[in-house]
Amino acid sequence: MKDKSSLSIMIGLIFLGVMSRVIPHAPNFTPVGATALFAGALLKPKWISFAIPMMVLWLSDLFLNNVVYKNQFPPIYSGWSWMGDLFVYIGFVTIVLIGNWIIRKIRFRQLFIASLLASVSFYLITNFGVWYHSTVWPQNLNGLLACYAFALPFFMNTIAADLLFTGILFGIYSYYQIRVKQLA
Repeated sequence: MKDKSSLSIMIGLIFLGVMSRVIPHAPNFTPVGATALFAGALLKPKWISFAIPMMVLWLSDLFLNNVVYKNQFPPIYSGWSWMGDLFVYIGFVTIVLIGNWIIRKIRFRQLFIASLLASVSFYLITNFGVWYHSTVWPQNLNGLLACYAFALPFFMNTIAADLLFTGILFGIYSYYQIRVKQLA
């Protein structure tokens, strides 16, 4: 992070990415994973790279769980919900770590690998959570594998969204950095 305007651009892109969860979209087709990669790669110090996306994720969960889902599924969402699923948060912390570890410079190969790893880790972590808390899937290896198999269509959307939005977020940021240098 070179200056306050760069920080503002980064936080704005993360905020927009995570808040996109509240607009209608195909299942798992949002820029949320890309925003976690973006934060992990670019925000410093490290605690901020975790704090910003987690805070925005938490705020969007408050809205979704207590307004949107509560109205759509009243029997399931009764009472106030302070947080979304813990496995989702663990998944996004993992994605921030992937961005932090893999994306040293904004290069196509690093972005592609990090994006795929983000998708795979989120799929494995969150669907393990679905299976773990489930009354639908048997609590054995076959149940876990069946849960993962059932989630494959969502996984495909996650991969597509992570690849697309990672390119868009890092592309916008790179363009901004080039424009700033040109104007200086």
